[in-house]
Amino acid sequence: MPYDYLDFASTPSVRAAQEKNGSGEFWANFEGDRPAGRLTRGAATFIAARDSLYMATVSESGWPYVQHRGGPPGFIRILDEKTLAIADFRGNRQYISTGNLAANDRAALILMDYPNRRRLKIYAHIEAKDLTTDPELAAKLTLPGYKAKVERGLIIHLVAFDWNCPQHITPRFSEAELAPALAPLRERLEALEAENEALRAEFAAKEG
Repeated sequence: MPYDYLDFASTPSVRAAQEKNGSGEFWANFEGDRPAGRLTRGAATFIAARDSLYMATVSESGWPYVQHRGGPPGFIRILDEKTLAIADFRGNRQYISTGNLAANDRAALILMDYPNRRRLKIYAHIEAKDLTTDPELAAKLTLPGYKAKVERGLIIHLVAFDWNCPQHITPRFSEAELAPALAPLRERLEALEAENEALRAEFAAKEG
């Protein structure tokens, strides 16, 4: 039987919490999409359009660590139906996620689409790759024109994923996303400024 996200998330303590809060029977009999860690066309399209993700790892002391990763839209590469990859850009050089993954390769990812209020949760195993020894992968992760130092590649082996409901996701828009909507306003403002300047010049000429 294929496994879905809840098969991994529903530990005994989680099931106990569901029972206590009245949702145990619902989730025990839930029949949703069970892609067994393989990307659907919709999930692949969603992932390919993202410009950031949140990645949670766990330290050897048991503490979780959540880090934001980002880049141009499309920086998350889809290698196949079960594998993603991202360039690991140099940051503040604390290497907390890098160290955590070296001890425990399990990770949880959240990918957000704020304008459309969509959220994808992923369980994965993440493998760090030295790109100097893998030129083919290095080429796939290259982002022309993006000024950031790539230290390694992160191969994301999908285990399971699930879509969250849109409740409480506040729509937010990037500058690039707002540009098409603002373009007519900017054009109108430029036209009004030009018209105003022409009227000033005409008035000045008459006064002179």
